[in-house]
Amino acid sequence: MFRSEEMVLCQLFVQPEAAYVSMYELGEAGIAQFRDLNPHVNDFQRRYVTEVRRCSEMERKLRWVSGELPEPPPPPKPAPRIMSPREINILEERIDYIESEIQEITRNAQNLKTDYLSLIELKILIEKTQTFFQDHSAHRKISASVQVYNNEGVIGHLGFIAGVVATPRVPSFERMLWRISHGNIFFKQAQIDEPLKDPVTGHELQKTVFVVFFHGEQIKLRVKKVCTGFQATLYPCPATYKDQQDMLAGVETRIKDLEMVLEQTEQHRRLVLTNIARDISTWMVAVRKEKAIYHTLNMFSMDIIKKCLIAECWVPRQDLPLLQKALDDGVKASGSPIPSILHHVHTTEIPPTFNRTNKFTRGFQNLIDSYGIASYREVNPALYTIITFPFLFAVMFGDMGHGLIMTIFAATIIILEKKLAKNKTDNEIWNIFFGGRYIILLMGIFSIYTGLIYNDLFSKSLNIFGSSWRNVYDNETLRKHRRLELDPAIAYSQTPYPLGIDPAWQFAANNIIFLNSFKMKLSIIFGVLHMAFGVTLSVVNFNYFKRPYMIYLQYIPQVLFLLLLFWYLCIMMFMKWIMYSTVSDDPAYDSACAPSVLIMFINMMLLKSTEVRSSCRADMYAGQHAVQRTFLAVAFLCIPVMLLGKPLYQMYKKRNLSPTVEDGECEKATPDEGIGEIMITQAIHTIEYVLGAVSHTASYLRLWALSLAHAQLSAVLWQRLLRMGLGGGSPAMAIVLYFIFAVWAFFTLAILVLMEGLSAFLHTLRLHWVEFMSKFYEGQGYAFLPFSFAVILEHDEEDIKEKPNGSPQ
Repeated sequence: MFRSEEMVLCQLFVQPEAAYVSMYELGEAGIAQFRDLNPHVNDFQRRYVTEVRRCSEMERKLRWVSGELPEPPPPPKPAPRIMSPREINILEERIDYIESEIQEITRNAQNLKTDYLSLIELKILIEKTQTFFQDHSAHRKISASVQVYNNEGVIGHLGFIAGVVATPRVPSFERMLWRISHGNIFFKQAQIDEPLKDPVTGHELQKTVFVVFFHGEQIKLRVKKVCTGFQATLYPCPATYKDQQDMLAGVETRIKDLEMVLEQTEQHRRLVLTNIARDISTWMVAVRKEKAIYHTLNMFSMDIIKKCLIAECWVPRQDLPLLQKALDDGVKASGSPIPSILHHVHTTEIPPTFNRTNKFTRGFQNLIDSYGIASYREVNPALYTIITFPFLFAVMFGDMGHGLIMTIFAATIIILEKKLAKNKTDNEIWNIFFGGRYIILLMGIFSIYTGLIYNDLFSKSLNIFGSSWRNVYDNETLRKHRRLELDPAIAYSQTPYPLGIDPAWQFAANNIIFLNSFKMKLSIIFGVLHMAFGVTLSVVNFNYFKRPYMIYLQYIPQVLFLLLLFWYLCIMMFMKWIMYSTVSDDPAYDSACAPSVLIMFINMMLLKSTEVRSSCRADMYAGQHAVQRTFLAVAFLCIPVMLLGKPLYQMYKKRNLSPTVEDGECEKATPDEGIGEIMITQAIHTIEYVLGAVSHTASYLRLWALSLAHAQLSAVLWQRLLRMGLGGGSPAMAIVLYFIFAVWAFFTLAILVLMEGLSAFLHTLRLHWVEFMSKFYEGQGYAFLPFSFAVILEHDEEDIKEKPNGSPQ
């Protein structure tokens, strides 16, 4: 974790027959990032394009079959060994047979469902048309020209067409029939009450039964054309009641027979799919691994003379034995007499960055990588972030109760992490919480600690060690004022509270003034220490990359500028705390003479003297003005060193040494880079650091601001909400308290834990990315992306969730 792993560029010479097994072992290990040695070759012209296409086709078929399963398949079984080419061929044949079988079953089922839908529509149509023909009002309306129908049969020359049409199309359908016949038709309709089911999609269909009465063959042809245009289904319907009853009985018999056949077909289909579901996940994993292997082999080049595959890959030096073992296993499995050769290649190319992590450190490393991948072998901030991140978060979130809630939540996830890791979900918020469970755990533990220091538990204080303050007010004064100021001159026992803040400040009227001063000064102290540590880490980079001159030209002036100004400010805070007291024997060091450290610092920068009362001393110690002016002069002398030192040294090295000298800085400077560009670049960095030292120090005041806001919000919730429920003594107030506590708990979790926690998290992230890491971290590297089955399978699962079933990649 101190810095990224040392990477080695390896060249592999592998026999084609041994390549498959070797790549399988490397995919399981996930230790090699292969380079494409055929960048200008089209994907369709590569050596193993046929195998890749075959695997893609098998994957498509398995994905389609998986989409036909009634429920998600079980997880894949662990593969005991690699599948041989012969087994892959057998699997391909089986997948083809399964796809054909399921397609045939599905096609037959759809045909049967289509016939079943037609019979149901015919049955409903016959039932509805019987009602139409018995409609007396219709009888009277048509019989003006000829008697149409009675119980004995049809009398006259009017014809009719009966069918079923989609309900939304009925109004347009009726208008079109009226227009093409010039009003010489009679239209009857009745909507089917229960929706029917589409045999292909399974969606519900709203349909309507209709009957069109007309006179003449010409209108009949027109009516049929309109029915065809509106996709209406026409059915033969007898004209007499007896024939209708006979047909209805026959249709019902056919429906019962078809329902039996459909049930048997569905049972057979379910049985086939159930048998497939047991192994489909295992087959999918095998096919994806096969596809990944051949896709990676396509990045190899072919030595036609020696008849071997040539590959180049980045490998961590620590994993070189695993790489050699994978090559040997491939040779052994293939029975080839020619061994695979591993050769180290010396290169000036910048290797990828790889930080080996575990489940605890992975979350902190992700925080750093989100800002930018570390440059190769530079100091890794994630190691120190494990402590500094939860601590600075807890300074803003200091509450024992809220920290305990966060700790319990994270501890529960960690205890159940194996079970929860198996239940993959698309919920991004949950995935973030699960991935950062160890970060949340440490944030909760540190918040309990800072809450103990602040003596804050849901805005209440704990009286653990008694109090160092005594009550100097009588009962009448207490009843009158309720909250009185704590005066250290008369109420303090001169014995410090053992740990944290004295609980007496909970009842003091001047507690906010006290906590403001306390937390603001702590924020400045923590901020200067954090930034000074970041500047110091740059020394490690300078030593490792063999740039010792940067220690003198950059680190020393930077750290002097920071310490002589801002750490001196922190020292003045400590001196003020120690030197001034209400019981001091020297009146000049009485608490009333305690100076404002901020005013003193401003006067120091402006070279002004501090105005004090006649009984107080202007200086905190002898020779203060001389020391401050010396510090100020040295700090400002550091600016030209930072501005000119590095450019002058680079120009000196370029004049006296060749451009290929082993010097990290000179390697980056191109021969065409002039003095103007070098000076502008360094001026930007110098201005950024000098101004940043001021703005970054002020930025750490967010620790004070958010801590105060968090405490005040918690106090408001207690005083304005929960205190109302605790104030009454009647039995009815117990019921009211139940609901008030529920509201208080909801706002505590929603606002103080979630919203305030997220706010403190983001501010802590900013303090690390900007104020801390900008002092030493370049973040110009690129990530190590090895050939790994675990990563490939995980990405494939995400793609499946994003795309519909059966869609090709």
